[in-house]
Amino acid sequence: MSKLLRHIPFLKAVFLHSISAFGGPQGHVGMVLKTFVEKRKDLSEAELMDYISFCQLLPGASSTQTLTLIGFKRGGLKLAVITLIIWILPACSLMGALSFIVADLDNQKINEGLFRFIQPMAIGFLAYASFKAYQISIKNTITWFILLLGFFCTFFLFKVAWIIPILIIFGGAATNFSNKRIAEKEVIRPKQIGWTNIWLFILIFAIAGFLSETARKQNWEHKKSYNLFENFYRFGSFVFGGGDVLIPLILDQYVARPTSERVLKNNPNLIKVKREELLTGAGIVRAIPGPVFSIASFVGGIALKKEGPYLQLLGCIIGSVAIFLPSALLVLFFFPVWQNLKKFVVVLRALEGINAVIVGIMFAATLYLLKDVSITALNTISLFNILAITVTFILLNFSKTPPPIIVLLCLLFGFLF
Repeated sequence: MSKLLRHIPFLKAVFLHSISAFGGPQGHVGMVLKTFVEKRKDLSEAELMDYISFCQLLPGASSTQTLTLIGFKRGGLKLAVITLIIWILPACSLMGALSFIVADLDNQKINEGLFRFIQPMAIGFLAYASFKAYQISIKNTITWFILLLGFFCTFFLFKVAWIIPILIIFGGAATNFSNKRIAEKEVIRPKQIGWTNIWLFILIFAIAGFLSETARKQNWEHKKSYNLFENFYRFGSFVFGGGDVLIPLILDQYVARPTSERVLKNNPNLIKVKREELLTGAGIVRAIPGPVFSIASFVGGIALKKEGPYLQLLGCIIGSVAIFLPSALLVLFFFPVWQNLKKFVVVLRALEGINAVIVGIMFAATLYLLKDVSITALNTISLFNILAITVTFILLNFSKTPPPIIVLLCLLFGFLF
């Protein structure tokens, strides 16, 4: 206990960071650098850059994994877990509470009035993220080809459950057929490591899948809770690219798939979330500090809102735990071998293709979401929707306007018009 007490100043800094870190993973990097490197000197700038590079190779919330590693460096596993909880708790609590507010506003058609322009604003954010990812990741012919393939496959096969994982595997394999861009390096034999975290990760994955499928087939009373945990644990295990890729996966699972006649034939009681509700959450999550992955708390609550307030609260907790747990287990397992892993040329080449696929998925998701926002009706609302998307993109790309200000402007605009 005394060892943890000496880390109270560090945990206080983590809490202050959790309630002030706006702007998503890109904005979080600068704040971590200022707080934990320059001010507190918990680690060096070189170490921070090493952590960030490592986390980009893993699925999950990269900014969350980076903070978890800083806690791990300072105080081992216990401090890492406490750091993780303090970091995600404010954002998850706010997004969980929002699921109750949205439920209350459901009869008032939340896409009208105050939240009228949150949906087009969310599309503007996704378009901006897609554009920035394109600038970073698409640099040669093979990545262009992978981007286009990812875009068309995702857009036209959005309701196919495994299209995104298949595309990620293909992209990683495709860029390993050439050694022109990334030359061969010496392969270092991995050091001996502890296997507890990876076995726990696999065990939870298997149990969650078994219980979810059993609950579905046997029609358990609270089967949606088991399905929800399995869905979000799977998302947290396979999402590369952060919250901007997580949102399309949620859209696919809870908005698009429940409208497929083939899917509904085999599973008529799928969890379903309204597109308007999801886009509202996707917009509001940009206005709060903390990880974008906290949208899982919101969606978990929305998914179980018809089951009563206690189960809705349970849905918020399930979404929060299930989305962040695999990220933590994976980062703590792979970190001891990172110095070896980052020297494997196959990993570096695969990452190039994976990033190109992610860009294609993001562009496809942007257009997919755009289909249900009125932009061609030649009326006032259509013009304002276009304006909200365009202004959001311009402010993000050409100014230093904080995302919360953009959200507040859209809320104010919706309230006034």
